[in-house]
Amino acid sequence: MEKRVFGPPAALTGAPTHYCPGCSHGVAHRLLAEVIDEMDIQSRTIAVGSIGCSALADFYFALDMVMALHGRAPATATGVKRVRPDKLVFTYQGDGDLAAIGAAEMLHAAARGENISVFFVNNAVYGMTGGQMAPTSLPGQVTRTSPAGRAPELAGHPIKVAELLAALEGPAFISRVSLHSPQAITQAKRAVRRAFETQEQKLGFSLVEMLAICPVNWRMTPRQACAWVENTLIPFYPLGVFRDVAGKDKAKGAAA
Repeated sequence: MEKRVFGPPAALTGAPTHYCPGCSHGVAHRLLAEVIDEMDIQSRTIAVGSIGCSALADFYFALDMVMALHGRAPATATGVKRVRPDKLVFTYQGDGDLAAIGAAEMLHAAARGENISVFFVNNAVYGMTGGQMAPTSLPGQVTRTSPAGRAPELAGHPIKVAELLAALEGPAFISRVSLHSPQAITQAKRAVRRAFETQEQKLGFSLVEMLAICPVNWRMTPRQACAWVENTLIPFYPLGVFRDVAGKDKAKGAAA
């Protein structure tokens, strides 16, 4: 008798995605869905999406899902969690949505220690809108949506979300991972599970920042994009656990 050893996660619908070739959103979706399946929490998980490349995520996750206004996912998730504290509630957001228009929502939800989980996909570029850089675009980084690059003297410096939130008292778990290699993806999955466990244990706010590739808007091949993450993006945004109240808080940039 045949035994099934691998297949698509039940927490995904199986619908074809709209993401560009090489985009890491599909990898992030898969990791979340696998953890949800392994923890057997699909029936009691509510996702909150927002505006950006992930705006159609409700077509891909086989979960109860609420779509929030641009940047307002943490506030919406806060309301859902307070009304249904028995549910596991998470937001799924990109860098423009979370760190630009949604910066205040994210910051205050973290400061209050809301018992929600935030999954933050950081590809350092506005993938859906044009004519501007993301809050996380690197100094001098030129993309299809920011052809002039970032000049810090005019546009300021990139926002390091994990470090910013780790300085607050409210968060319970803050981690930065990457999706550019098999080894990094394995580590990212552990962080995703830890975020859900933090919420399940009612410890407070958790956020996992995922460094992702965007070959189309970076004007690179997927291989070049993965190498750029390794050689340029990670040195600027170091990986690691920045706060973990369940264990011992780790130093800035410590390995996850």
